[in-house]
Amino acid sequence: MSGQGQGNRAVCYLKPGAVEVRSIDYPALELRDGPGVAKENVGRKVPHGVILKVLASNICGSDQHMVRGRTTAPEGLVLGHEITGEVLERGPDVEFVKVGDIVSVPFNIACGRCRNCKEGQTGICLNVNPARPGAAYGYVDMGGWVGGQAEYVLVPYADFNLLRFPDKQAARERLIDLAMLADIFPTGFHGAVTAGVGVGSTVYVAGAGPVGLAAAASAQLLGAAVVFVGDLNRQRLEQARSFGCETVDLTRGEPGEQIADVLGVPEVDAAVDAVGFEARGHGRSAPEAPATVLNSLMSTVRAGGALGIPGLYVTDDPGGVDTDARTGTLKVRLGLGWAKSHRFATGQCPVMRYHRQLSMAILHDRVHIARAVNATVIGLEDAPRGYAEFDQGASRKYVLDPHGSLKGVRAA
Repeated sequence: MSGQGQGNRAVCYLKPGAVEVRSIDYPALELRDGPGVAKENVGRKVPHGVILKVLASNICGSDQHMVRGRTTAPEGLVLGHEITGEVLERGPDVEFVKVGDIVSVPFNIACGRCRNCKEGQTGICLNVNPARPGAAYGYVDMGGWVGGQAEYVLVPYADFNLLRFPDKQAARERLIDLAMLADIFPTGFHGAVTAGVGVGSTVYVAGAGPVGLAAAASAQLLGAAVVFVGDLNRQRLEQARSFGCETVDLTRGEPGEQIADVLGVPEVDAAVDAVGFEARGHGRSAPEAPATVLNSLMSTVRAGGALGIPGLYVTDDPGGVDTDARTGTLKVRLGLGWAKSHRFATGQCPVMRYHRQLSMAILHDRVHIARAVNATVIGLEDAPRGYAEFDQGASRKYVLDPHGSLKGVRAA
């Protein structure tokens, strides 16, 4: 089936604080020129790719960084890197993915052929982005691959990248939960795994946004004894409590005392930074302080523990609070981490390392991830409202439904 001649609507970044739904080209098996596309990638043939009908595409906190004007994203950039879809068309080099398959798309774009991909480090593929290792859909400086907050999208290296759901009917019935596999569930899980979470662990997750909530649910799945979630937003803390987390109200100050109220000591075994570079200091009306979370976690994690850092940190931040922050240079207390023999893990989550296992946990009712992150379905045309509400701190994970595919689907 070919969709040539069809229209395509997509969510595009306009300027700080503004997005709109625009008509864009229907995708082809070639990377065309457009906003944010690396010039070296223009005209790149994609015989190994597929074109998807987008069944679900989520608004992510990483998208919100761009929409706030905290990156160098150009006007017209098509947003969206959390994609679940149905295969409409496949390139001549695609062997195993079939038309009609229901698939999850890792936000990392990976060739499957370079050294890093062969070592399982799909977040830093060497062949998909001329500017630096690693690429993603709809994201600034990530190769210019068109985003998936759209009706249709191109996915390269389909046989390698896509996670197929063998039971299509079961997948459609669990689409809202499965939509979390493209990014936030594996990302939160990666944060917990790299922090060393295991059976009986005590865990502190900084940030009760969707990734933080996913990290908390992941820590529970991994067998943690107690999971704390800290935030300044009381509505988000209520969401964390809804699935059994202890909470830390950061308007009251540093987390140690509140952790000690539960554990008897002010430290935990493992911590996850799900905030990133737009962090604020602790306390009411605290100003932005981009190293706050990292420094706080080093104080909060016991000696010999570890920090998983899936929260986004950037190399260019036009809105940084000072000259250092504008280049991603932060005043981190590395000496404290060194003295406590902490381990640190940073960077993009390699989604393919986890997504099959996590899909099984979803399909067999071992985890209710959409409920944990309060997944909320809206139409593609409602994306500007979703972005505005998310920016105001709404405790929701907005899931865009371009074709009405999620009508009648409920979170498990």
